[in-house]
Formats: sequence, structure tokens, C-alpha cells
Amino acid sequence: MTPEAIRIVAQLRREFYTLLAATIQVPVSISKDNPSTSCRSMASWIDDRKRLNYVLVYAYIAPDALVPKRPFILRVAVNKGAGLFVNNTKWRKDCRSLNQSWDFELTLLPEEILDFLPWVVSLIESQDNYSASFVETPPHPLNFQITHVKLLQDAWTQKAWQYHADSKLLCV
Repeated sequence: MTPEAIRIVAQLRREFYTLLAATIQVPVSISKDNPSTSCRSMASWIDDRKRLNYVLVYAYIAPDALVPKRPFILRVAVNKGAGLFVNNTKWRKDCRSLNQSWDFELTLLPEEILDFLPWVVSLIESQDNYSASFVETPPHPLNFQITHVKLLQDAWTQKAWQYHADSKLLCV
């Protein structure tokens, strides 16, 4: 990634985690980046069933020195990548296990991420309340990727989807 992209991701990550911690109804712990182990910072919390949940914000693709015109697209992952998480986080004694009952990944543009904070909180709270649906309307149109195993697992904003598709055409 370019230094500017690194700066933007770090800033948006900090802001998203801080706002998440202020909005969600449970105590949230925010870890710090550890460049020596390539561990990204994350926000985590214990749900009412004593399971550890977490959110990661990271660059899905970003411009770099070799491909400076590469699109800049972020991901917000909830409970995704548990193997990395287990190895790099100290378990709190009030936690029984990782929440592996649900996960979700949202792919979006950097300018869209903060708009989605209330929507992500609504999604998290709907899962914590055993609700199959949530009321919050997404702030930007979404394309959902549905698998045969899970009904709602992966979504892209329409702008990110189009930006990614257009960039593939330019690279051919």
C-alpha cells in the first residue's frame, strides 16, 4: 500500500472502532496494531452468551508502488478470520469461546465506511438478540453475496462493486 493509503486505513480504523465502542451496548476492547507481527488492530466484545466477537477493518485492495491506479476498497469483517484472532489475542477469563455462530463481511469504499457504522451496530445487535432481521436500512445500496450455507454473509456496496468491476476492465 502507498503511505497515504496506510494513513487513511489507520485513521478510518481508529475512528470506526472508537465510534463502535461508543455506540454498541456492551464494553468494547480496542487492540492496537502490531507491525512486528503483522497483527491489525481490532475491536472486540463479549456477548451475553460469554462468546468473544470482533470487528476488523482492513484494506481489501489498495494502490501501491507497483500499481498506483489500483482501486482503494476496504472491508469491515465481523467474526471473520478466527484463526488469526485466537493466536493474537489474550482471552479474557469471562469468555468461554469465539462466536462462530455467525460472521459477516462488508466491502465498501473508504468514504462509505463511517456511514455504515449504525448499520453494522444494528446487524450486531440483531444477532445478539436472536433476530433474523434488522430494521436499520443501509445508508448506501448493497449487493449481497449469498451462499448455500448462510443467508447473509457477504455484502458489497454498489459503488465498491462497480469500482472493482471497472478496475478489472482497465487491467485487461
